[in-house]
Amino acid sequence: MKQQFFQFLNNINKAILPKYSKKDPLKLKKYQQAIIAYRYFVLIQSLDKD
Repeated sequence: MKQQFFQFLNNINKAILPKYSKKDPLKLKKYQQAIIAYRYFVLIQSLDKD
């Protein structure tokens, strides 16, 4: 159930949130770094096999 929720959330994130993959994370603003961290957390949780 948890994994399905995070997979759904990950699909929403892909559609809505901006992508910063081609930019240097150290030069981004704090809110942009927070978006990257949030997207990473959701991605890892959606791939978790527990």
